[in-house]
Amino acid sequence: MQISTKFTIGIHLLAAVEYFGKDRKVTSQFLAASIGSNPVIVRNIMVQLQNAGLIDVKRGPGGISLTRPLKDITFLDVYDAVETNSADDLFRFHENPNPECPVGRNIHSGLDSQLKEIQENFQKDLAGRSVEEVYDTVYRNISSEKK
Repeated sequence: MQISTKFTIGIHLLAAVEYFGKDRKVTSQFLAASIGSNPVIVRNIMVQLQNAGLIDVKRGPGGISLTRPLKDITFLDVYDAVETNSADDLFRFHENPNPECPVGRNIHSGLDSQLKEIQENFQKDLAGRSVEEVYDTVYRNISSEKK
C-alpha cells in the first residue's frame, strides 16, 4: 500500500501556513520552496485543501490562511482532501476471480470483511491524529535549532 506524496505535502503546507502566516504573506511560490516541489503541484493541492474547507486562498495580496486551528484538522481530513481515491476502498480487489475455482468463487467471502476492518482501523487512526501534533514537533525542533 502506498499513499501519494500529496498527503505529506498537504500536512507540510498546513504546518508552514501556521508557522509563517503570522509574519508574512504565504503564497504557493513560497510554499513550493519550503516543500521542494513544483509550484503547480502545490497549487493543485491547495485547491484540494481549499475545496475541503481546510484553507482559504485569497488571490493577489491576500495569501493563504487556515480556516480552523491545526488541532481541529486531522490526518483523515487531509487524506480525504488530497487522495483522490480515498472515497474508494483502500484495497482494490482483482476483478475476475474464476467462479469455476473453489478458491476463486469464495475469495471475496474470505477476504472482504477483513479488508473492510483494516480500512476502518486505518481511517480511525488517521482521524485520531491532528496536524497540530506534527506542527508542535516541528516547532520544538526549530526552537532548539535557535539555541
